[in-house]
Amino acid sequence: MSEYHNPVLLSESIDFLIGKPSGTYADVTFGGGGHSAEILKRLSPDGRLIGFDRDIDAKANAPADKRFSFVHNNFRFIHNYTLLLAPEGFDGILADLGVSSHQFDTAQRGFSFRFSAALDMRMNAQGSVTAADIVNSYTQDELEKILRLYGEVTNARNVAQLIISARKNAALLTTDDLNNAIAPALPSFAKHKLLAKIYQALRIEVNGEMRSLEKFLEGALASLKKGGRLVVISYHSLEDRMVKHFMRERLNPLTRKAIFPCETEIETNTRARSAKLRAAEKI
Repeated sequence: MSEYHNPVLLSESIDFLIGKPSGTYADVTFGGGGHSAEILKRLSPDGRLIGFDRDIDAKANAPADKRFSFVHNNFRFIHNYTLLLAPEGFDGILADLGVSSHQFDTAQRGFSFRFSAALDMRMNAQGSVTAADIVNSYTQDELEKILRLYGEVTNARNVAQLIISARKNAALLTTDDLNNAIAPALPSFAKHKLLAKIYQALRIEVNGEMRSLEKFLEGALASLKKGGRLVVISYHSLEDRMVKHFMRERLNPLTRKAIFPCETEIETNTRARSAKLRAAEKI
């Protein structure tokens, strides 16, 4: 589990989530199971936990606990499964929107510019669209839009132009192909930071992350019992903005401002540095 993913804001998120130890809960981004393991520790023998993950690799981390069930699907469909598995609704729903360390560190998944691999980036390996499909088929305007919107890339037009120019000579099929194509747009003093933003934008588009988050929030609201709690950990401003506005407009916020990891956690898990936690209760 620790090699798969180190859970972020673990105690803080579960403190907000669990109000009734005998209740029914959902961890809709199961991943390495770190948050789920802590939830199960705090549940009574008659409590229940359902874990969701679109990445089938996550199923290998499912605990041998009769209180736990695993669903291999996108969390956007939570309400469909609520009707089947928890018709009375959930007492709490947790979502950690970050990409798992396992996905970043598995070279062949193509999530990281650090490895030479196929441009994939699918969280669900059965998905039909890869990052290679996007960089080789989108128009310059479409590429510029997703880079600017999902990656907040300030020189998005230049990066998009370089991609279009490079693919005229040969398809961009690997991370090396993409990195070489956009190299002229990467400043030496912040090369990795800009690469991270570009890869983030492509990953969000490949997986339809913002559309899925919007659908999930609506489904979570419909799936919570009265008094049930929604806890969300986000990692970039677009996600956090959507979560913040949804909670303020549709739920009773339990966090006046976002909660951040402490310095000690960031030192031991650098991927926690951009995390923000928000929690709210269904009125």
